[in-house]
Amino acid sequence: MNAPLPPSHPQTPADTQLPAAAELPSAAQRQPRRGDRIARRSFLAATAGAVAAAATTAVARDYGDDQQPVRYPDPDVVVLDDRFKKYKLGNAAIRRLYHSKDMLWAEGPAWSAVGRYLLWSDIPNNVQLRWLEEDGHVSVFRNPSGNSNGNTFDHQGRQISCQHGPRKVVRYEHNGTVSVLADTYNGKSLNAPNDAVVHPNGDIWFTDPGYGGLMNYEGHRADTGSPQPFQKEAVYRINGRTGKLTQLTDEIVKPNGLCFSPDYKKLYVADTGASHYPGTPKIIKVWDVVDDSKLSNGRQFASMQLDGFDEAGFADGIRADVDGNIWASAGWVGDGYDGVHVFAPDGTRIGQILLPEICSNVCFGGTKRNRLFMTGSQSLYAVYVETRGAHIS
Repeated sequence: MNAPLPPSHPQTPADTQLPAAAELPSAAQRQPRRGDRIARRSFLAATAGAVAAAATTAVARDYGDDQQPVRYPDPDVVVLDDRFKKYKLGNAAIRRLYHSKDMLWAEGPAWSAVGRYLLWSDIPNNVQLRWLEEDGHVSVFRNPSGNSNGNTFDHQGRQISCQHGPRKVVRYEHNGTVSVLADTYNGKSLNAPNDAVVHPNGDIWFTDPGYGGLMNYEGHRADTGSPQPFQKEAVYRINGRTGKLTQLTDEIVKPNGLCFSPDYKKLYVADTGASHYPGTPKIIKVWDVVDDSKLSNGRQFASMQLDGFDEAGFADGIRADVDGNIWASAGWVGDGYDGVHVFAPDGTRIGQILLPEICSNVCFGGTKRNRLFMTGSQSLYAVYVETRGAHIS
């Protein structure tokens, strides 16, 4: 039986084996692979079984201090469909902005346009970190953080956090106080709020899959003996004017990352239910938004199954760009899969950004909101793209 993994994400496939040290190729042996990534995509369909088997043992690109320079265009920004070509910049490289062996699980990136900084959570360490745009400085922003997972900013610039530990959604006010926006529903504790987005009308929409209530590593385990710590997993809306909490839908197994379409007429939610409910499809779902306050017509938007791999991975954090493409973090499969998968508005996978770590979450930021920030297992990555995030944070 596999050892338990951090509860903000699902279990890795049981048949995945890490290579023994003797099996790893040397730096010289693996260097040519960096220029072969794009060609490999067309090779996958013809050699699906072999590539899928190799995916768990291949060694990904080295981001260490002694790394070789990236030959443009970056081979790890992969075009799968011609629609993605216009978003890939020929002279922009994926950068690892920060890495620490002491950072255990990076999650919940959010961009502050006023402060010009990126905020993110390290859930097990119970802290939030901050990267400054002007000089790349990284420091601890909040300690403790309530084992926060997802973060965002509202249209008044106030930070909103989903806290695993106390099972709350909170807002940090301009005067330094903290407001609890949601902690119970129907008289019972929330499971462990996971990710949140804001609507222009002031409402806050969030997911409650319960991972923070299933293991002490990222919160406080609820000894209820159920994968639903306190109640059925669901998506909620907090009325920004009255504070009333409404359950929008529980027609999803474990709702994780979420985002609106550019016009706020659709809501996308990643389903990671297969982590605790075997056989659950590993998909991103979409609903129509009715009257800015309700959901209808829930359906599959995209599958996380990638041609050439026996196992589908999981989407976690998701964000939309101004053209309606969905940029989804992806992981738990291996090299050639883990990173970011980009889906066109019709649900077709059109591109990938390959990372040497599992990607947990993404957000658009930077001065022009044209930089994609990606939280990996123990790192923060970024790449410029020729599009902009559809919404703040």
